Amino acid sequence: MTGESDRAPAPHPRRPRGRPGHTRDDVLRHAIGLFNRRGYDAASISDLARELGVTKSAVFYHFDSKESMLAAALDEALDALSDAVADGEQAVGGSGAYDRLRSTVQAAVTILVQHLPAVTLLLRVRGNSPLEQQALKRRRDLDDRIAVLVQNAVQEGGIRGDIAPDVISRLIFGMVNSLTEWYQPGGAVDEGTLAASVTGVLFEGLASDHGR
Repeated sequence: MTGESDRAPAPHPRRPRGRPGHTRDDVLRHAIGLFNRRGYDAASISDLARELGVTKSAVFYHFDSKESMLAAALDEALDALSDAVADGEQAVGGSGAYDRLRSTVQAAVTILVQHLPAVTLLLRVRGNSPLEQQALKRRRDLDDRIAVLVQNAVQEGGIRGDIAPDVISRLIFGMVNSLTEWYQPGGAVDEGTLAASVTGVLFEGLASDHGR
């Protein structure tokens, strides 16, 4: 039996790589902000590392490439919007398409505010890579699902029939997507008030006399 002095020193715990205080989410938040300010193609890992005050290797500890950051950002926006559309589609069990469409739009506005930087980045994607093309496909799929609700709401008489359903869809998308250009989180209008305002303006104007 050895004495206390004969014991081998306990190994030092391994130090985590990367700069303390910067989590994966921290890095992603800064990356999204950088991509929105400079454009994805113009921004570099060096720019991001400089902004974070770390080395490039510290950035690569969390993400293996700039494209993987873009993928995470687009997935964040698309997954959240997909959940909003799914919730709206299933809302108010047994209700008509008008109510489901209204619930979907209100949920989409709330999600947009909660994930504003990521959604802003999504709306600026132009399909310059397979990753961006896949994101655009997922976005079109969401648009198509909302367009079906619009078509059903028109057929059920909840929405006025003197405007083509595809025009109505574009009006909805245009109004909701424009929020990324001017809305400031933490300002005078909270997300609940904003969602209620947008749906109120849209659906008061779209409701048919029968649906009012």
